[in-house]
Parts: sequence; structure tokens; C-alpha cells
Amino acid sequence: MAVIHRTTMEPTKLELLAPWLPSRPWYHGDARGPRLSRAGGFRLDDPKGEVGIEFMVVTDESGPQPETYLVPVTYRGAPLDGAEHALIGTSEHGVLGRRWVYDGCHDPVAVAELAALVEGRVEAQAQSVSATPDEEVARACAGELTFPADLTAVDTPEHTELSAPDGTALRVLRTLRPAPDGVPLPEPGAAGHVAGAWELPDGTRARGLLCVLHTTPRHRTRPAVRQTGAPGHLPGDPAADAGRGTGGARPAARPPKRRPGLPRHLPGGPAAHAADRGATAPARWPDRRNASPGYHGTRTVARPPKRQPGVPRHPHGSQTAETPARGTTAPAR
Repeated sequence: MAVIHRTTMEPTKLELLAPWLPSRPWYHGDARGPRLSRAGGFRLDDPKGEVGIEFMVVTDESGPQPETYLVPVTYRGAPLDGAEHALIGTSEHGVLGRRWVYDGCHDPVAVAELAALVEGRVEAQAQSVSATPDEEVARACAGELTFPADLTAVDTPEHTELSAPDGTALRVLRTLRPAPDGVPLPEPGAAGHVAGAWELPDGTRARGLLCVLHTTPRHRTRPAVRQTGAPGHLPGDPAADAGRGTGGARPAARPPKRRPGLPRHLPGGPAAHAADRGATAPARWPDRRNASPGYHGTRTVARPPKRQPGVPRHPHGSQTAETPARGTTAPAR
């Protein structure tokens, strides 16, 4: 947690900002210079405890109507390499000595902590009290998001855009506007935002957006590409179509299971599949009377030929049952 020192800075923060603001593209005040007053803000903590991070809200009354600006600043004990264009000035701190003051949108430590605030990983701190969360700062983010480390800052007439190569853009609103009915709502399509409160020149409190997050569609999840000839359904799918996804070949149907006691012949005839098994088929279909009780075949035993009129009834297999020889007369019974 950052420690707030009750001391002085020479020059003061507002005195540092006064000559610097007119050089910004988002400044809308009098060209001769702003008339600044403090209107609010909050702090973020540097995890290493080396850089002070403050989001200042100041009001300029030099123009036809007051303008409220959001100015993130960082305080360092040594110059930041490669950030000469973002240097606001230097000041003598009553406790810490000389401090280099930078535009926070161009300081990687401040940008990283702002991204963490949007993601919900850190909490905004009160501007003038140590170890006290700022309850007026609210944030929101749609889903989980990880900001790239290489964000580029570009100033525009209304905001500073922190953009990443993948299209992610975090817009720090420089000119603040009170939200209608005091309910800050980002524009449609925003993926996250930070909102806060400040004091208007008449002494009333206003709430509005401080920064807005925009993202581009990530890599969409695509359906798995089937290899040529692979089945078009998952294994075990009961709705699998035999002729679909297999090159048009249908799997062979399995023969029905044989019931107990049923002879090993299909209903198509007594010699069915006999050649495949190397067996000899019976001369006629087996008699149902000698079959097992579980047999339910559809064929019946062949009936003997009908007796012609005038032919005696002889028992089968008797001596006189044979056909009489030609030219002889069968003995009368």
C-alpha cells in the first residue's frame, strides 16, 4: 500500500499541469492557459512500491464553460528511459526529494495497474488517505481478459487510446462528462469500463465514465475437421447412419441368434449353408414331433401320396405292399 505523506511539493501538482495541458490535443480551454482546481481522483498501488500512481481530476474554468479533465500521473525517483515525450516536469517532494512526474498513460507501470483495475485484480485507493479503498470507483469487465504488455498510447482530441496489436483498446477519457441520471453506461459494444465521481464547480457531485475497454473478436472455436473417410458421428452414437460418412459402404448385417434347440439351418431350406460347413443336408425337413419343445419352424413333414381308388390298404413295409410285377396279379386279401 502506498503511504500518503503530509508534506509539500515545489512546484505543486497544479502548477506543473498548467503549462503542460495546453500542449495536449484534448485540451479545450483558453490558449493563454488554464485556471485549474482539483475536483477529485483516486490512486493505484505499484506492487513494487517504487512508483506513485495518481488519477487526478481537475477542472479548468478559463474557457466559456468549465471543462473537467482526467490526468493520470506517475511519480518516480529517477527518469524513465524513453519517456521524455511524456515528462510533465520535476518537483521537490518534502520527504522523498526530487520526483519526476510523467503522463501516466505513457508509463508502463500505470498502464499495467489500470488494466488490472478493469480486470478486477486490484482495487482503487482513496486519493488522500493511506490504505483506504475508494468506494466511488466502480469497474466492470465482460468475462476474463488478459491485457498484452505492449500497449501503445495515442492521444486524440477526446481521449488517449491504449491499443494492443491484437485490437484490444483501452480508452482513457480525458474530457469527462457527467452521466445522465448519475448512472455511467458505456456505449454498446464495450467490453469493460471504469467509472468514478468528481466535484463540479457548483459543489455538487457528478458521476461518469473514466475509461472504456474495447476488444475485437478472439479466435473463434471452429468445429473439428473430419479426415477423409472418417465416420461422421461419434463412436456409440445410436443415430449413426450406416451409409453416411463411410464412403457409401454399409456394414454387413449380423445373422440372428439361434434359439435353443433350433437346428442350425436358416428357414430358407434344409440345405442352407450346408456347403459352407462341409456337412450333408438331410433329405427332408425334420419332423416337428421329434424336435425340441422350443422349435417353431414353418415347414411340415411331407405327407404320403393319396391312395388310388381300388388299391388295398396295406401296411407300410409288408410283403404285399410292394408294387406287383408287370404281368402278375397281386394276391387278393
